[in-house]
Amino acid sequence: MSDRTSTTVETTCDLDKKRMSFFERYLTVWVALCIVAGTMIGSLWPGTAEWLDGFTVSSISLPVAVLIWLMIFPMMLQIDFASIRRVGERRNGLVVTTVVNWLIKPFTMFGMAWLFFNVLFEPFITPDLAQEYLAGAVLLGAAPCTAMVFVWSYLADGDPAYTLVQVAINDLIMLVAFVPIVSLLLGIGGVPVPWDTMVLSVVLFVVVPLAAGWFARTRLIATWGLEWFENQCLPRFGPVTMGALLITLVIIFIFQGQIIVDNPLHIALIAVPLTIQTFLIFAIAYGWAWAWRIPHPVAAPAGFIGASNFFELAVAVAIALFGLTSGAALATVVGVLVEVPVMLSLVWIANNSRGWFEGRSTVRSGQGA
Repeated sequence: MSDRTSTTVETTCDLDKKRMSFFERYLTVWVALCIVAGTMIGSLWPGTAEWLDGFTVSSISLPVAVLIWLMIFPMMLQIDFASIRRVGERRNGLVVTTVVNWLIKPFTMFGMAWLFFNVLFEPFITPDLAQEYLAGAVLLGAAPCTAMVFVWSYLADGDPAYTLVQVAINDLIMLVAFVPIVSLLLGIGGVPVPWDTMVLSVVLFVVVPLAAGWFARTRLIATWGLEWFENQCLPRFGPVTMGALLITLVIIFIFQGQIIVDNPLHIALIAVPLTIQTFLIFAIAYGWAWAWRIPHPVAAPAGFIGASNFFELAVAVAIALFGLTSGAALATVVGVLVEVPVMLSLVWIANNSRGWFEGRSTVRSGQGA
């Protein structure tokens, strides 16, 4: 890897860690406050939801659509697709995360959600809500992390170059795998999903922002230089992403307010399978990496990428497919709520299990693992 690329990756991770100190580190607190604020507004002033409905065109909420773009575009702007040229490096780590993300994770998420929502929690959840919560969980399970994984990798001293390559590859796989996997699993679960709506959602919230992010990144770097882009441009988008996410959550809970008041237990019920699934996927990927003698700087991000979710995309597609008032949208929001504390606990596990990997690696970090 060139010195220029190494500096770029490290600078990106430094910026992500700084933003983490204010926004992402306390994301769970902000989400909880948004839940309270949105629920109170929806319960005390129900006319707010009707007013927001006035900005709906073809079943799409225009304010939410704009906010979703503000969430997703800055994340796509961070992805350096030139890193794919290094796809032959660290092959074992790439195999672990690719197999776990696309051949294991979506299906274990479906199984976990189906077991809890349709069997274990049957006395507390109606069949219709169980289907909607299942749909939200599946959307989370089929969307591996894009941006926050840089933070988790940095906190565990992961290999930044490997993390960058894996994120870029996952985004490209997502273009072709997300729709078929989600449609298959929701079909098995008895949740009807129109293919045209699903494809349109992926085009609007993945393909278009991905292309726009690539184009903007390329032009800005060509015009102003890489150092300006990393140090001056990207940091300005962090607050935009988080602000758009939090405002979207407030709007969702304005519509969900009465549901939460009537069923406060449901937040905890949704969180249970999502939390167990996160630990399970990390254990599979991290344990496989240990058994395969992959170095810790590659093994840690290999576990984090599968364990965490691209929850911004999951929220966007849930709203597009099922609406702001749906249980699917609520389930994806709970995914946001549990993401930070659970992932920080996995960072702690990775840091405290580093000794398990020492002396076991068959190759050094930069030579094929």
